[in-house]
Amino acid sequence: MSEPILRVRGLSKTYMQGKIPVHALSDVTFDVERGEFLSIVGPSGSGKSTLLSMIGLLDKPTGGSVFIEDIEITRASESDAPRIRREKIGFIFQHFNLIPTLTALENVDIAMRFARVPKNKRKKTAIELLTQMGIGDRINHKPSELSGGEQQRVAIARALANHPAIILADEPTGEVDTKTRDMIVGLLKGLSEEGHTILIVTHDTAVSQQTERIITMRDGGIASDKQVDRGVSRNPG
Repeated sequence: MSEPILRVRGLSKTYMQGKIPVHALSDVTFDVERGEFLSIVGPSGSGKSTLLSMIGLLDKPTGGSVFIEDIEITRASESDAPRIRREKIGFIFQHFNLIPTLTALENVDIAMRFARVPKNKRKKTAIELLTQMGIGDRINHKPSELSGGEQQRVAIARALANHPAIILADEPTGEVDTKTRDMIVGLLKGLSEEGHTILIVTHDTAVSQQTERIITMRDGGIASDKQVDRGVSRNPG
């Protein structure tokens, strides 16, 4: 068996509220294999969004380590972190986070521009990805001219643009209706079947039940780690 694409080891995060320590994460450990389609669930304050922020290099842990493809990203310097995020991680957000003044094509293009991809290749790749997402006829529309589902498909195309090792999705269906939710989950599931590794934070059981594995967070730790299809629990350690 190949090495896991993601390894989380003893991850902890403590915030101070005045003089009171708040343990947002406590000794979280798990592996993710290449191509897994995984959801992270739990009540508000359970630590799931904090966990995603640590994996995505958006925040630094108090203790522990995160490895992506054997690179210990938690040791990355301030100067190296943006490059690692750009090369290794694709982000999909609940509120889409598209640039309102840019077209769909330009929103995907800009992710590659920061990676210094040549202009002709950027345009070709952006068109291919938006077409794959089923909105090839909307590439010249700005976010305000797109539905919520179309905006999220642009965001997914942008997340894929630099061929990341993993895709982190934070409540990616939180702003769309049920029909669009099912379409987005279907797209993500299809990407996983093509070999993409996808981690979703979600409150929606209709979303989590479509993933292959569910990690349930509670009080900053892993309460359960279950394979959906086989109903087999993994050892979080």
